[in-house]
Amino acid sequence: MAANRVMGMLLVGIWLIALGLVGGKTTAFPICNIDSTEMMNQCLPAVSGKSPKPPSKQCCAVVRKAKLPCLCGYKNVLPALGIQPKLALALPKKCGLATPPECNF
Repeated sequence: MAANRVMGMLLVGIWLIALGLVGGKTTAFPICNIDSTEMMNQCLPAVSGKSPKPPSKQCCAVVRKAKLPCLCGYKNVLPALGIQPKLALALPKKCGLATPPECNF
């Protein structure tokens, strides 16, 4: 069972990386009850770079729709997408939500 979960996370990670490499128009896909492209477009400034911005209202709206325990299961693939895991896992709290235990390192 654990091997299936790891394989699933690996496949999602590869898919997300491929989306980033293609550039231009990408096809969104649902992950943990949210649109992957919407999440990246709205929240990337808050979870990447040397001087990340506070999450926008639009980012928090996306985070509120997400199934957070599910989303936190992908924390190990975030660095491959240029996302700082600690910043990403802090988004729920910054958006006024409780951080699920699955999000702890």
